[in-house]
Amino acid sequence: MSERHDEPWTVLRLLDWTTEFFKRKGSESPRLDAEVLLAHARDCARIDLYTAFADEPGEEQRIAFREMVRRRGEGTPVAQLVGYREFYSMRFRVNDATLIPRPETEHLVIEALDCAKQFSADRPLKIADIGTGSGAIAISVVKNCSSAEMTAVDVSEAALQIAIWNAKQLEVDDRINFVESDLLSAVEQPDSFDIICSNPPYVSESEYTELSPTVRDFEPRGALVSGPDGTEIIARLFEETPDRLSAGGRLIIELSPMIADACQVLAQENSAFGDLRFIKDLDGHRRILSVQRK
Repeated sequence: MSERHDEPWTVLRLLDWTTEFFKRKGSESPRLDAEVLLAHARDCARIDLYTAFADEPGEEQRIAFREMVRRRGEGTPVAQLVGYREFYSMRFRVNDATLIPRPETEHLVIEALDCAKQFSADRPLKIADIGTGSGAIAISVVKNCSSAEMTAVDVSEAALQIAIWNAKQLEVDDRINFVESDLLSAVEQPDSFDIICSNPPYVSESEYTELSPTVRDFEPRGALVSGPDGTEIIARLFEETPDRLSAGGRLIIELSPMIADACQVLAQENSAFGDLRFIKDLDGHRRILSVQRK
């Protein structure tokens, strides 16, 4: 981004130049990346850029923007550069201890909220989020389900600290019990849940080496890799959750479309579960598996 004195570096010119730069670097959303970073450098909402195309950012803003553009070009995720990610119309703080929430995971939240409607509103709805990470799933469900009592667990203490911070910022920390736990092993109360949600690790070890460097080099390996097959953690969920689900309760899992068939077999082999259904993402791929405890 070299300085030229014959043409000012307006907001629009910065966006256009950076968009082309990110395209060459292989970004999947080059214009969005450029807008998010420039809005962050200017400390404004992204939409405010559209009424400021002719403005010339000051030197301090250009320096901050240039540094973020350089790091983004090297592969650093935008969410880590600005410190947050939008999810379910809310802003979640993220760092290198948490996965960056993906749009596909919103389908899991929608399924959980749809399932919640099937339970009586006369009592609290007991829900668990296993592998909560930034807390995106747990917080989104609680914000949109007034009867939900949430238990959010993660094996990573560092991730839990981010989730707790997000819950406080979004004013639902009094409705979520955060527990450091390997699945539900350290969760003593409640004994059973009406809904258990999880976006577990589901990448195989061989797939991990082929992930985009933006993901592989900047997001926690333990939150991505399940084992040699990619189904190891999901298999544990099917084995360990029946005893913690109430009759009629549902287990809702995000997964990779590449292991959807294998996960369907795992569910069907477990006699505790029935009423299996897949929810597809916007590309038509099976992304969420929802099964009911008999």
